[in-house]
Amino acid sequence: KPNPAQTAKERLQILLAHERAGGTSPDFLPLLQRDILEVVRRHMEIDGEQVEVKLERGAELSSLEINIELPGATKLKKKAG
Repeated sequence: KPNPAQTAKERLQILLAHERAGGTSPDFLPLLQRDILEVVRRHMEIDGEQVEVKLERGAELSSLEINIELPGATKLKKKAG
């Protein structure tokens, strides 16, 4: 079974490659946000409303900024093990 973090990383790389190739629509942002939140929620409780995703495009460089308001230490999920 593939590692979820690795899967999310691969998806991000594909999306960024598409963006660099001239894709002009940020339609992938909701899907990317959902995937990232899914991975983060495996480790801590977060409020989906406290997430900001921003895509900035420049002539030579585009950047994707993701801000997630993290909970206090008491809400971190314990790893089963």
